[in-house]
Amino acid sequence: MERTKVIGIGFHKTGTTTLGTCMEMLGYNHISYNREAFLLYYDNEIDAMIKLMSHFDSFEDWPWPFIYKEAYKAFPDAKFVLTTRKDEETWFRSLSKHVQRGDGDGFKFREYIYGYENPDDNKPLHINKYLEHNANVREFFKDKPGSLLEVCWENGDGWPELGAFLDLDIDGLEFPHSNQGSKRNGLSQRVKKATKTLIGI
Repeated sequence: MERTKVIGIGFHKTGTTTLGTCMEMLGYNHISYNREAFLLYYDNEIDAMIKLMSHFDSFEDWPWPFIYKEAYKAFPDAKFVLTTRKDEETWFRSLSKHVQRGDGDGFKFREYIYGYENPDDNKPLHINKYLEHNANVREFFKDKPGSLLEVCWENGDGWPELGAFLDLDIDGLEFPHSNQGSKRNGLSQRVKKATKTLIGI
């Protein structure tokens, strides 16, 4: 039986990896940030992205937040999760530290998203993009009850909110707080194969 899809549409550094770990703990076939999937978005291959999504149960991080409208149209029964930070300054500091550490696989996706690779080069632009995205998501889902859950792990959200939203029993599970970059990189070959053999591109 096919599972209802759970699509994380919060910006990076909002606890997306924690959401992904939750999905994996619940047995979902999960995909996180992936370069091949992002390049599909970069090339405006939205139909190919939707086809790719049909082979997974849950999603978070780039490029999935960009296509929440198309994903809703393709999967109207899907559940969407907007992860946020307690405020935009906290989000920006986390993003800045992430870049300073040199985390990631070297792909300059921030340059495409924001126009700047280093967030410290244009803080107002990055914060505006973050706030604008969250506002647009709320506006889109305001007349779609039951489709969107907004959570902030820093403010104490966790299994109760996620379990109720997904109508799942999560008693006894310890809530994770994780950022497991190695898992993301390990999925790359699976997605690369899927985009070639399942989509035919």
